[in-house]
Amino acid sequence: MSAINLKVNGKVHAVDVDPTTPLLYVLSDDLALNGPKFGCGLGQCGACTVIVKGQAIRSCITPVKSVEGAEITTLEGLGTFEKPHPLQRAFIEEQAAQCGFCINGVIMTAKAFLDKNPKASEPEIQQAMSGVLCRCFTNVRMLRAINRARDGMTTEGRTREAAAK
Repeated sequence: MSAINLKVNGKVHAVDVDPTTPLLYVLSDDLALNGPKFGCGLGQCGACTVIVKGQAIRSCITPVKSVEGAEITTLEGLGTFEKPHPLQRAFIEEQAAQCGFCINGVIMTAKAFLDKNPKASEPEIQQAMSGVLCRCFTNVRMLRAINRARDGMTTEGRTREAAAK
């Protein structure tokens, strides 16, 4: 066991775990976060996705030691119930969730992608999302929500830029 310091959703946590423990297990078992889910355990489905250094990563295959000291963002760190992140708000408005199991991976992957590509086209978004598996077939609603959020985030960004001038 080793003492490892993690910065998750803006808060520092000290955990005493084996350094090779998957980040997902620390997030769910030690920090009681419910966003990242165990899906395949192989880094293929995306249910466990978190954002580290702006990158969407699969926490089920990421050793906790490899992200020590880095800012880790989970679904819980995006928005609040009272003030959801634009992606969360768009998913609610489009009723884009069915069972909800893949939603963490979809939203976190979309967030990391849109942060780097705020003017992404729909085909680019579809390509970026192709690695997140959903078995409920709500993909059309999810893509509609991601496009809605992209448009809203771009508009909000332009509004902030105009206000700063």
